Amino acid sequence: MDPHLWLKRKGRISPYEVAFWPIVLVLPFWLFPTYLSLSSQIAITALFCISLDLILGYAGIISLGHAAFFGIGAYAAGLLSAHGWGEPLSGLAFAAVVAAFAGWIVSFMIVRVQHLALLMITLGLGFLLVELANSLGSFTGGADGLQGIDTWKLLGVWKFSFWGKTAYAYSLAVLFILFLVCRRIVRSPFGLTLEAIRENPDRTTALGAPNRAHLQKIFTLSAGIAGIAGALLAQTTETVSLESLGFQRSAEIAIMLILGGTGRLYGAILGAIIFMVARDQLAGMNPQYWYFWIGLLLMIVVLFMPRGILGGLERLAAFGRRR
Repeated sequence: MDPHLWLKRKGRISPYEVAFWPIVLVLPFWLFPTYLSLSSQIAITALFCISLDLILGYAGIISLGHAAFFGIGAYAAGLLSAHGWGEPLSGLAFAAVVAAFAGWIVSFMIVRVQHLALLMITLGLGFLLVELANSLGSFTGGADGLQGIDTWKLLGVWKFSFWGKTAYAYSLAVLFILFLVCRRIVRSPFGLTLEAIRENPDRTTALGAPNRAHLQKIFTLSAGIAGIAGALLAQTTETVSLESLGFQRSAEIAIMLILGGTGRLYGAILGAIIFMVARDQLAGMNPQYWYFWIGLLLMIVVLFMPRGILGGLERLAAFGRRR
């Protein structure tokens, strides 16, 4: 088959996608109006999860410190607002630039190591930034968190209220736009080259592909998107803490991606929805032991659906078509 025709077919939007986004937009407003704050958190987390999927699922770059860029974006937008400029959209752009620049700097180290060394570098980066933010307490607020964030009305019209209507619509709109951008990237020749590098870097090098340059580009893009997710959290909650940079956030986002399925942008969204809703419900039932059930769910998915829940659903649908 002509590769251009194959790309065109692969890039088609399915009826399920057409139905998914309107449902996600309307359902929380109609059925769960008191959970709009949680819904906005899910949208932000899904965007962060997509940023990790770009490097892990498509490029094969393992990271245990991706929350570093999430936190950098949160602090960038938060500090901008705390110092007198709380316009949301320009705050997102500023956070994206700062986080992407940090990702570009780190990418020079990332592309030179693999496996265990890669894990240690990304993990160490997260620890370093947490301690740096804590030591600069007069600037970042330290353990008490950043104070004085004041997000202005969105486009000068919609105010961010306690009920979370504007926050959810804003977060979902940013998620949708960046999802379309990421979808276009991973289904482009550049995205296919990333998958080839993930599967066999030696062969792509022999074919003349600039492996390191490609990995640096996707890592920088991923860091910028993670920064936007962090900025969304800072703007919608008007708070930033050291937790936004911490290892726990990096670990949780990896769990979400494994649950939903790596290498599938919708897997990142599905994993974020399942994890966040499960955490909310299980923590309400038993605040001390809810991680037990999350761990049990993760083990079941890894053992019986190694490609994640979305991968398992795809296999089930394929089996049904064959039948």
